[in-house]
Amino acid sequence: MPPHLPSLNALRAFEATARHRSISRAAAELGVTHGAVSRQIKLLEEVMGVSLLMRGTRESVPTRDGAQLVDGLSTAFNLIHATIERLKPGPLTLSCSASITMCWLIPRMPGLYARHPGMEIKLDMNYDRVDFTRDNISVAIRNNTFEPPKSAVIRPLGTEWIGPVCSPAYLKSISLKKLKDLSNARLLATTTRPNAWTDWLAAVGEEERAPQVHQRFDHFYLMIQAATFGLGIAVVPHMLAIGDLESGRLIAPFGFVPGKRQLSLWIAPHLASRSDLKTLEKWLSQELRDGLKRASKLSLPRGS
Repeated sequence: MPPHLPSLNALRAFEATARHRSISRAAAELGVTHGAVSRQIKLLEEVMGVSLLMRGTRESVPTRDGAQLVDGLSTAFNLIHATIERLKPGPLTLSCSASITMCWLIPRMPGLYARHPGMEIKLDMNYDRVDFTRDNISVAIRNNTFEPPKSAVIRPLGTEWIGPVCSPAYLKSISLKKLKDLSNARLLATTTRPNAWTDWLAAVGEEERAPQVHQRFDHFYLMIQAATFGLGIAVVPHMLAIGDLESGRLIAPFGFVPGKRQLSLWIAPHLASRSDLKTLEKWLSQELRDGLKRASKLSLPRGS
């Protein structure tokens, strides 16, 4: 490093603090103490001759000068990370929700590894905003309710299909034959998609019906498990229920219809040319599109 530049440790400490808006979280990320980060930032401010951080009881916010510095630092650190990844690539990291991971991805991974024995994939189940460099994400499965990074290479996959599912025994117990019979059913939903029943009813032209949800779960995989054990009926994306539908543990009494959400792959731009990522992208695209086609074959709901 040229002698006129500040300490790299001080720059890293400030960038992490500004990004997290917290000295404590920056310290946790860097694996050092709160005091060490605070001292590094103070040293940087002395070298720069300006105040970089407004320290508060709840958060630490960059000053005007600090905001300019952190923009440049973020770009520089991202470039360093991307360059290292190209020269010395590590395992690919696939980001998707815990429900997609459990219900869709893991059952298919043995097939992927059988076809591509040398492939190594790490899983990231943070279903939030994606920062390819900070979170070391190679590719992400997301729907259009999320905003992709500006740099993302986006591969559209198609429309998500949705529909109600329940166990065969539960279907028989409530004699669910028409849409109006849902008034006798125990409706399940998730906190992550609270309007799933309303969205599905609108998609089948039944907007005037007001669904009364009886129980909510934090995740789709929990709700699907509840449905397989006869706790009620749930509106789910076809891709999450496909295994249980094929095994007979679940049944879709009204089929599936196109929902509001569009599925896409988001690819880290600095990794897009890697051969193993291209292989993973091709496999994911094919598997997801095949699933969407299979859902479309179950697209005729019964009458109301």
